Amino acid sequence: MMRAGRAACLLLAIACIGCDSESATAEVLAPVPAGPGDGILFVGNSLTYGNDLPGLVEGLSAGTGGRLQTAMVAFPGYSLADHFSKGDAVRSIATGGWRVVILQQGPSTLPESQDLLRRFTAAFDRRIRAVGARTALFSVWPDTQFPSNFEDVAQSYSLAADDVGGIYFPVTQAWQLALQREPSLRLYSSDGFHPSEQGSYLAALVMVGVLTGRSPLGMPARVVRPAGTEVSIPQETASALQDAASAAIAAYARF
Repeated sequence: MMRAGRAACLLLAIACIGCDSESATAEVLAPVPAGPGDGILFVGNSLTYGNDLPGLVEGLSAGTGGRLQTAMVAFPGYSLADHFSKGDAVRSIATGGWRVVILQQGPSTLPESQDLLRRFTAAFDRRIRAVGARTALFSVWPDTQFPSNFEDVAQSYSLAADDVGGIYFPVTQAWQLALQREPSLRLYSSDGFHPSEQGSYLAALVMVGVLTGRSPLGMPARVVRPAGTEVSIPQETASALQDAASAAIAAYARF
């Protein structure tokens, strides 16, 4: 069932990629993904489907000898409120078969955005708990073009995780630590908001580390996604990203 689910979620993501703007909407072209019994469902936007982060998580886990099966419901520019209203993510959660459901929206530093993040995290959490799964928050990074910072982003997602007793993935802090240590790292893509492959690889390191209990140190620098595509990070860069992920998990992750 999971392979069919991955095909469905990839179609959902592909439907988004062709949209003209971050605020555009996309029609559902495939059934919502269903869990395999121990799956990881991602609910988010282009910060999740860019570089196929779920595929990176699955591939990186496989490269360490583990097995995390992933699926995704993601549309460009979507907040959790948008997802809740559209209903695809809610229906996918209701199919069951998930161990963790990972929630993500934008940086959410404005008061109204933080409020929406917290309110709809709680709304999703009720449905996630109903199928025996746990809620997780994917704490993202600030847009370089707007006046927010890493601490503000982390606070919003940390509060949302605390509200529901959820898992907290400190990707925000991992990015901040990595850039403080190695300012030359290119975690952002050319638009100053979306992640580069290095940025998504760093997010995957944090998630796999938290979900499996394995240290990111020494994880593969070359990752093969389930679809067969690859991400290959230069070893020196990969080591720096692994160090940042390990430090962020030790200091900030909540399970």
